[in-house]
Amino acid sequence: MIYFNNVSKAYGPNSVVLDDINLTISAGEFVSLVGHSGAGKTTLIKMILAEDRPTSGNVFFESLDINSLRRKDLINLRRRIGIVFQDFRILPNKTAYENIAFAMEASGKTDEEIAGDVPHVLELVDLSSKIHHFPHQLSGGEKQRLAIARAIINQPEIVIADEPTGNLDPINTYEIVQILKKINNFGTTVILTTHNKGVVESIGKRVITIEKGKIIRDDKDGKYMI
Repeated sequence: MIYFNNVSKAYGPNSVVLDDINLTISAGEFVSLVGHSGAGKTTLIKMILAEDRPTSGNVFFESLDINSLRRKDLINLRRRIGIVFQDFRILPNKTAYENIAFAMEASGKTDEEIAGDVPHVLELVDLSSKIHHFPHQLSGGEKQRLAIARAIINQPEIVIADEPTGNLDPINTYEIVQILKKINNFGTTVILTTHNKGVVESIGKRVITIEKGKIIRDDKDGKYMI
């Protein structure tokens, strides 16, 4: 599904962020990217979204060379990917329902589709009772569950979760991980970046360790080895 072919990224001769990355992520996988701050995890994610370009090498989504896509095709590609951030990035002046509806409207969904799908996705993340709450009325864990609901409402093929539990306590962290595992069980590819050893080992799936821009480990058994 996603292929990195000899990808390097440098912002200068002394600032190599990614160094000759070769990586394949197959459809339906749950992959955790781990590494210290500055290791290159975020840059790798930006390459998938074409928010950054390789200095050399190519990144493919299926057969598409991401960085050769025209703007219209790139927009269509990004619609196939849902993103969850550490800082939630939900709209503060909209309710839980309206936050998700906004994402659906941007994808051209009808009012009828929105009315039918939003309650369903909020039930999936256990927020049915908060459907008309504003973000300031939600806890940190609830905000992240809302962010996940928004990310998956248009049924993306891939969900990228960039440090989604970084601001959460252990109980909320556990709940977020369970939701991500549920999404993966539905067949969606999940790519998670995290510093949390407990999160990685509770998932028990593939773990890719990045250090100084290089992949130094690629393990199938879910071990955090830093």
